[in-house]
Amino acid sequence: MPVSFMGLIIVCALIAGVLLWAVRAYNRMVELRNRIANAFGQIDVQLKRRHDLIPNLVEVARKYMEHENATLTAVIQARGQAQGATAAARANPGNAAAIGALAVAEQALMGQVGRLLAVSESYPALKADQNMRELSEEITSTENRIGFARQAYNDAVLDLNNAVQAFPDVLLARLTGFAPAAPLESTASEAERAAPRVAF
Repeated sequence: MPVSFMGLIIVCALIAGVLLWAVRAYNRMVELRNRIANAFGQIDVQLKRRHDLIPNLVEVARKYMEHENATLTAVIQARGQAQGATAAARANPGNAAAIGALAVAEQALMGQVGRLLAVSESYPALKADQNMRELSEEITSTENRIGFARQAYNDAVLDLNNAVQAFPDVLLARLTGFAPAAPLESTASEAERAAPRVAF
């Protein structure tokens, strides 16, 4: 009789240990998922700022660039697509497809803004316009903020992915529906990411 009582105590202790592990692992995954949502919120604020600056940039440029309506229209259309992708990612910041679509839409938007700024070089009066210079500086500042926010988001994604892919937590993650999240890739083009060359 004492042997079976001891066995019962051991089984109960093992069950309690497994339950304790499961609760702690689950709570950690929830915390990490919430960190991703919070980190995406910081990106969202900066993307909204970018999206709000672009119509002002287009309006300033429109005064000088009468023959560039196609360029200006492309920027506004890309902005609309980026706003839609941002809304979808905001609804589920851990969804890999939504984050991937956001990265593509933001890259397209910044490509169009880059084209606008390149075309504006052909218009000396536009280049000299104080509003245009200020808006260009604001967009550059916003890009830096987006970069920092993206890094924080990607760090949170890495933490969650490590948690849901490591054994034995992966077992609980699969049972409870936790999936790896997707990092947000840079929206900078390959040319923008390349280190500048300095020639002497």
